[in-house]
Amino acid sequence: MLLYKPTEYDKHVYETELRDFLPDKIVDCHVHVWDKTCIKTQSSNGGSRWTRLVADTLTGEELIESNRLLLPGKEVTPLVFGSCSSTTALSNAVVLKSMENHGFPALYRTSYEMTAEELEKAVLEGGYLGLKPYLTFCPPYIPIPEIRIFDFLPHHQLEVANKHGWIVMLHIARDQRLRDKVNIAQLMEIEEKYPNVKLIVAHIGRAYAKEDIGDAFETLKNTKNMLFDFTANVCDDAIRACLEAVGPKRLLFGSDLPIAFMRMYRITENGVYYNVVPRGLYGNVSGEPHMRETDEKDITIMYYEQIRAMKRVAEEMKLTRSDIEDIFYNNAMCLLKK
Repeated sequence: MLLYKPTEYDKHVYETELRDFLPDKIVDCHVHVWDKTCIKTQSSNGGSRWTRLVADTLTGEELIESNRLLLPGKEVTPLVFGSCSSTTALSNAVVLKSMENHGFPALYRTSYEMTAEELEKAVLEGGYLGLKPYLTFCPPYIPIPEIRIFDFLPHHQLEVANKHGWIVMLHIARDQRLRDKVNIAQLMEIEEKYPNVKLIVAHIGRAYAKEDIGDAFETLKNTKNMLFDFTANVCDDAIRACLEAVGPKRLLFGSDLPIAFMRMYRITENGVYYNVVPRGLYGNVSGEPHMRETDEKDITIMYYEQIRAMKRVAEEMKLTRSDIEDIFYNNAMCLLKK
């Protein structure tokens, strides 16, 4: 199955806006791979539902072909991990296969129940570069608005990650997202207690609207190790605030494929984001709180919209060519070198 079929408008966007902006080598630090063995068993503890509408699979073979179509003329290294809506065992089995078949660097999907010994053994034997915890895999009795980082990324797992200097790709929970005081406090605790952990705060802390940022970077600007990716984030304000706080050496590009195949653009109203998609393309979306439909024709994909947002901010802030190469390649490549 070909997941991405570029339209003439997609080709126009890439050739006229993105090709020359992007460096020749790119690391995509945030890619999910899964196949049809990954039966969806997502718990009720959080996670956006609209992400399930885009693709049933993204195998290693599909990823390679997709990158060829998405970024003609570019060399792409993906950092992969499993589905966040299937069991960790099924998810990691597919990732391990992609590592063996294609040599992709990868992260190990975790669950809060794993002991330090179990986790260390699995990661080292599998050759993973670190961990991908996810908020849905926490004790099921915790109400969604009350999920904390340490509920799904417990201290004993962070201790192992710190011991080995592993990457940890972190998707924070809670309704207030990046501006949540508990999230900020626990992010700072990780920074201080586990200095060898290569912590990536995914999606710029899920700050998809300006209101999600709050005053988070007044505290986070004091960090020295923490990294951020702007995966699935097309909010200029969030990208700008992150760059102003921590600079271009600590921001990474990630796509969120296959979710980033979604044909969309994003608007915000009263601090809430909405993905505006072609009418009927994703079935009945009336029950999806973050989805709206339009009859507009020239709509590209989330993958390109993210890069467009980064380009707007880069031009506004007068980032150098070297800064762009750091964000799209060098920063992440440093993490991938064991």
